Amino acid sequence: MTHPYTSHDGTFKSAPGDGHEPIAVGTHVLTDGTVFSPVMVLKESAVEHNLSELARYCQDEGVLVAPHGKTTMSPELTRRQLSAGAWAISAATPAQVRTLWQFGIPRVLLANELVDRAGIDWIVRHLSERPDHEFLCYVDSLEGVRILDETVRAVGADVALDVLVEVSIPGARTGVRTQDEAERVARAASASQSLNLRGVAGYEGALVTGRGSATTATITSYCQHVAQVAAVLDAQSLFSSNEVILSVGGGAYFDIVVDTLKTAVLPRSEPVIVIRSGSYVSHDDGLYRDISAFSQPASAHTLQPALEIWGRILSRPEPDLAFADFGRRDVPFDQGLPLVRRVRNAEGLDERPGDELSVTGLNDQHAYIRLPAADPLRPGDWIGCGISHPCTAFDKWRHIPLVDDNYTVTGSVTTYF
Repeated sequence: MTHPYTSHDGTFKSAPGDGHEPIAVGTHVLTDGTVFSPVMVLKESAVEHNLSELARYCQDEGVLVAPHGKTTMSPELTRRQLSAGAWAISAATPAQVRTLWQFGIPRVLLANELVDRAGIDWIVRHLSERPDHEFLCYVDSLEGVRILDETVRAVGADVALDVLVEVSIPGARTGVRTQDEAERVARAASASQSLNLRGVAGYEGALVTGRGSATTATITSYCQHVAQVAAVLDAQSLFSSNEVILSVGGGAYFDIVVDTLKTAVLPRSEPVIVIRSGSYVSHDDGLYRDISAFSQPASAHTLQPALEIWGRILSRPEPDLAFADFGRRDVPFDQGLPLVRRVRNAEGLDERPGDELSVTGLNDQHAYIRLPAADPLRPGDWIGCGISHPCTAFDKWRHIPLVDDNYTVTGSVTTYF
């Protein structure tokens, strides 16, 4: 018996017609008259700029990047990150590891603890069948080491998992809290025949907010602690290689991380610095515009916001209040509301700045727009907004058209959350 919803599978919410095919290359999104509203677009010129800028930064600084694939979960974008020089792609869950390998990503870093026995079992079996694939994950407890060791041995494959000791501080996220804990976990991992201890890792983004001297001081101190932990473990010959991975760095503060970790000195081995920013590929008009490494005045590099949401004005029930047809189902709202950038008429023409309009609230499928009473905005008009926090933007769209600066489709980005 056919499932009653089979006919609706595989639809893309902004695509023309029955929605079963992505928006075709060559379509002008705003003037074609076939694209459903709202629609999220990704500016090709900004994506290419951002990929090139981070690649140049990593080359100049002599560091590696393993971008967080969870930001986009897109085969098209993760492959472009690899082509631009990424060392690996990072994941946060075993299911994401599986998806990234299905994308064709050869080296995956699970930037998290791995204690799910079903996930461990699958990963070990996969690695035994695909020796060309590589995998690393975190450990921060004796129990976590035991679970990994027992599960790997139970599979019976000739596979040893590469692990990093995760280091944190009291009150923060996962990770050992003290030097003594780090040594106990590292010794257990080093003694296991099923594990290879490859380095030390951490995450600074949970420790701070904003930018400023206090932020710099906190992150610097934390990274010095990570380096010191690594030095102590190295002095005890606990690492499986003389190239020791030091991996800290989310989307915003990798400049401070790199500046600090480059001063790390290990007594026996060579440190290899790996940052993990994922948000750089699209950047944004909110959170990362304010705090990202390349947004700071002294930066020699820049990023450009690539994601935009375009929607139609549904109603203008009051002179200073209008409603657009996008909401929490379509745009991120956890780190700031969309920022109005441009307005076009119902035919997608006569673009003008949207500086005097602002999004003041979101429902599931409505955006509250405040505007001057004299503004000519009317139902049917297009309104284009930048977004804040790309990590909760990509997951709302199975298909995002890549567009040139004239909003003509040049390709597609698909997502697999």
